[in-house]
Amino acid sequence: MAGIPPKPWPTGKAEQVEPLVKRVLAPNPSPYTYTGTQTYVVGESHGPDCAVIDPGPNEPAHIDAILEAVAERRIVAIMCTHTHRDHSPAAAPLSEMTGAPVVGCAPLVIKTDLPRSDEAFDTTYSPDRVLEDGEAMQGTGWTLTAVATPGHTSNHLCFALEESGALFTGDHVMGWSTSVVIPPDGDMGDYMASLEKLQAREDTVYHSAHGEAITKPRQLVRGMIGHRRQRENQILRLLGEEARPVSDFIPHMYKGLDERLIPAAEMSVTAHLIDLERRGIVSVEDDVWRVL
Repeated sequence: MAGIPPKPWPTGKAEQVEPLVKRVLAPNPSPYTYTGTQTYVVGESHGPDCAVIDPGPNEPAHIDAILEAVAERRIVAIMCTHTHRDHSPAAAPLSEMTGAPVVGCAPLVIKTDLPRSDEAFDTTYSPDRVLEDGEAMQGTGWTLTAVATPGHTSNHLCFALEESGALFTGDHVMGWSTSVVIPPDGDMGDYMASLEKLQAREDTVYHSAHGEAITKPRQLVRGMIGHRRQRENQILRLLGEEARPVSDFIPHMYKGLDERLIPAAEMSVTAHLIDLERRGIVSVEDDVWRVL
């Protein structure tokens, strides 16, 4: 996990990151969002239309910044990778203001008392169209194809910009940190399968919702797969020493972790343990995990 860079950040400014793509940073920095959520406007700068990817939080200043980046173009689709509250709440007001349809991931509301990161699910999200894996939205000079990548959330999608080879990865692969996988909706087995799916693709650059563009995507994904396997091996090594509750893994596995991130780390370990249990490698009784 990279440290948050010093200010100033380009909050609210439209940055041209490639010929068909502008990026607008939302004003919602946190230990879970880095400098904030990045919204992308896809389309020819002087063309008639565009798409907005991950409109972000329902912050009037951010919505105004998106509209400024859109300029006179018609928004063909407001596209959401998933429904954490830092990604999709601005979809509804932006749709009301522009008449653009909300398109992308399926709606999802999880009711649970389990601890989770501050990225709670957005209960206001109501898409006009849900994209299945391989379905596309098109405009003048651009095509965005949905790539189903469950794991971080069960409804997570990436969007491939066919004309440039870019992939908008939401929170599945980020430019500053590994993704948090939080049960019961987050699933480590699905997450690993989705990473392997991306590893087999030939995208040239990733634009994530948090952090800088990823210019060596396959190399990064290979490293992420290795990192998760290393975490799994750590868990099995620690369980080989003795049975443990989840909280006992954290000091051994996450040295010097920011205390604010301990709940997320515990849920990530839990996600690994649930996956190992499903594979018949570990078991749990009275919240204590052990190797079979």
